[in-house]
Amino acid sequence: MDEKLKKEIRKMALQNAFEHGGQTQDKIIMGKILGTKPEFRTKVKEITGDISEIVAIVNQLSFEEQKKEIKENFPEILVPKEKIKEREWLPELEGVEHGKVVTRFPPEPNGYPHIGHAKAAIINSEYAKMYGGKFILRMDDTNPEAERMEYHAAIKVGLEWLGIKFDTIKSTSDDMEIFYEKGIELINSGKAYVCTCKRDNISKNRRERKACKCSMENIEKNNKNWEKMKKKFKPGDAILRFRGDMKADNAVMRDPVLFRIIDGKHYTLGEKYRIWPSYDFAVAIEDSIDGITHAFRSKEFELRKELTDAILDALNMRKPIQGFFSRLEFKGMPISKRIIRPLIEEGKISWYDDPRLPTLEGLKRRGIRPEAIRKFIMSLGFTKADTLAPFDALEAFNRKFVDSESTRLFMVSNAKKLTIKNLPISFVEISNHPVSDLGKRKIEIDENFYISGDDAQNIKQGMQIRLLGLGNVSITKDGVELEGEFIGEGDTTNILKIQWVAQKTAHGIKMIIPKALFNGEEFNEESLEEIDVYTEPHFLQLKEGEEIQFVRFGYCRKDSQNQAIFTHK
Repeated sequence: MDEKLKKEIRKMALQNAFEHGGQTQDKIIMGKILGTKPEFRTKVKEITGDISEIVAIVNQLSFEEQKKEIKENFPEILVPKEKIKEREWLPELEGVEHGKVVTRFPPEPNGYPHIGHAKAAIINSEYAKMYGGKFILRMDDTNPEAERMEYHAAIKVGLEWLGIKFDTIKSTSDDMEIFYEKGIELINSGKAYVCTCKRDNISKNRRERKACKCSMENIEKNNKNWEKMKKKFKPGDAILRFRGDMKADNAVMRDPVLFRIIDGKHYTLGEKYRIWPSYDFAVAIEDSIDGITHAFRSKEFELRKELTDAILDALNMRKPIQGFFSRLEFKGMPISKRIIRPLIEEGKISWYDDPRLPTLEGLKRRGIRPEAIRKFIMSLGFTKADTLAPFDALEAFNRKFVDSESTRLFMVSNAKKLTIKNLPISFVEISNHPVSDLGKRKIEIDENFYISGDDAQNIKQGMQIRLLGLGNVSITKDGVELEGEFIGEGDTTNILKIQWVAQKTAHGIKMIIPKALFNGEEFNEESLEEIDVYTEPHFLQLKEGEEIQFVRFGYCRKDSQNQAIFTHK
């Protein structure tokens, strides 16, 4: 490895250590090198040893020594960074006039909003912003059996948390009378008919591309059957179908459903209606009457474009331009309600705010910032390529937002006792952040400390260690409980640097560590780790929801006075 590259690695190691309590890790520096110098991706084995050696040397320096070397050799690290505008990209729309673009987000209130909803809402919102247009939130509430006010409210709360603003908020069910008018118009033009075939026969005929006898009935008979759908027919007895093309290769066009009978009680309209429009019919009519110019949605709806266009053509109504993008999911984190609901019912996850879930509530509780979600989604661009992202792709964006605002605290797990003789002070003041001005905290101390069990097992009699922010200690006794003598400032070369918690003020909390819910198709029974740890009393002064970086552990969100949730490294 040439000297220039070694200098660059040392700079990265010093900067990362300085920003994270004086310690860094091989894999972090390796990631940074491969990210900035992709030519080394084929030489990982060759540079691993050098990186490990440089990281080890940097970790042995005291915080003061690291800062001194940075000042002398890499002063640019200490210069406050201007916020760099992330690359955000959506393709331009052709032939549009500024101020004339109207987009919409039409979620169905049948579950809690998730990362996929966020993508659809953000893309449509951003296009409206790009062209000074309008953005509509339209609750697609035409299935009383599945929809609830609870979900309606959760969607609005989630979108508000994301910072998404709407010019108009409405519900699809506001326009039920218009749907009825358009349905009757299709019947009277011979472009729709009431089908009373059994469900199995309808499916069989669609597979075999055969028309049923109902499609041969005249307009008068179809109008009579439509009236019967209002009161006489039971759910499943009759549906209104669009006269499409039973020979079509696109199965969506094989005389699809326009209306069906549902006797469920609607969460706002009660039992006023029992004939409800299908999604395809409702979205086509709504997009046209709402003045939507561009309708962007995930690519599973792409085959339905032909149908919505055909419905609007049959009614001589204006059609929006439709665009499609890939669904967004994370590996091992399902967004499907069919998967999540049974997990809740079986007690495998707590609720929709479980930090293992990619719901907006789950991401919020885990400590993911809404700004990071937006930046992450915009970084993906507008593509139809499948997006099954690793969660750490979102973490990388989140880290940029939380790092400068996260109070640094000490925390120890599997605590072991350390008694220090000759301690000349009764308190110590430590900065809450190595760079940002987040103030200082005063920690009362006596001779009794806790250190992490992982560190304790590496400490032997005769060694010197450094307690971060306090000083050097010479170990006089190892074993189950350690003892040492305070030295103070001294040589920090080849000395283990560790965090600590004063026993007299130690505050016990539960640390929740979420992991991937699924390994492939299998539920991960170890997807939620809980460990008991000790931290500083300053934890109690932080507000619920604040982000903390526990030194040498990672970023965490304060969930309550007695619990924190691990966000990411």
